[in-house]
Amino acid sequence: MKNTDKNDKTVIFFYPPMEDMAIRAAEYAGAEIGRIRWNRFPDKWPNLYIEGVENIEGRDVVFIASFHSHDVLFEQLAVIYELPRYFVKSLRVILPFYPVGTMERIDNEGDIATAKTMARMLSATPMTRFGPVIFTIFDIHALSGRFYFDDQILPDLRSAVPLIRERIKRDNLSNLVQSIAFPDEGAKKRFSERFHDYPIIVCDKIRKGDKRIVTIKEGDPKGKYVLIVDDLIRSGGTLIECRNALIKNGARAVSAFATHGEFPDRSWEKFTPDLFEKIWITDSCPQTYVNVKEREPFEVLSLARVVGDMIGHRI
Repeated sequence: MKNTDKNDKTVIFFYPPMEDMAIRAAEYAGAEIGRIRWNRFPDKWPNLYIEGVENIEGRDVVFIASFHSHDVLFEQLAVIYELPRYFVKSLRVILPFYPVGTMERIDNEGDIATAKTMARMLSATPMTRFGPVIFTIFDIHALSGRFYFDDQILPDLRSAVPLIRERIKRDNLSNLVQSIAFPDEGAKKRFSERFHDYPIIVCDKIRKGDKRIVTIKEGDPKGKYVLIVDDLIRSGGTLIECRNALIKNGARAVSAFATHGEFPDRSWEKFTPDLFEKIWITDSCPQTYVNVKEREPFEVLSLARVVGDMIGHRI
């Protein structure tokens, strides 16, 4: 823990579902926890209050956000927009999961790229007196999304994939990980350099009529314990099809890692120990982290230490 005077400590504010991550990150960084009252008026509109706001002038401030639902967006943006107005030295907004990352392109006239809309809203954040606000996002689904942000803010795109590398190394998981598979070419391009010391397998989707069939495009899983690596599990259909293709081609067992486990409509229930040896996710999506953290075959790798290191080093 850092030895600093109180006025030199970073102050961490957070949206309530991110409290556990914020407290643990503060312990790693030697930071101070700030509190916000997230109340509502009788008409249900937000009634917000930053406690001790007179003490944040001239200090480094962090806000850990969770945009897990569109109906929580307004009140968090209200706080994010307001913090620079209290003359903070710097502001970093940590948005572990960028929920509109899959909605970044237009295939037909009339489609709306809501990732661009989100970028406009975040780009409207006022600067601090020392410069732009930093928005840290982990494993955004479309890397091109960084170009949607205006120069008013600084997008800081990071990856949580090193967490699974550390987990493998710490406990020598050669009984679970002997080869790395990617569900598509895009995942391979993004993450394969982090697994240069493993045999690589690449899956591919092909269309047969109205069906999508997953095949093995590259590599051989025969006789191996395989780890599938991707940025996001949503409903999980593609991941399960990829697992089935690996088993069909001789894999001994399959595990998976994804930074974000979104799992709408309780889709985590599809993932059972008879399908996967292990499924590792992070706590970037708090609404599902709570539901799967004690459920086999899931294991949650927290982003708290990564966030704490980031804050502690003021980077």
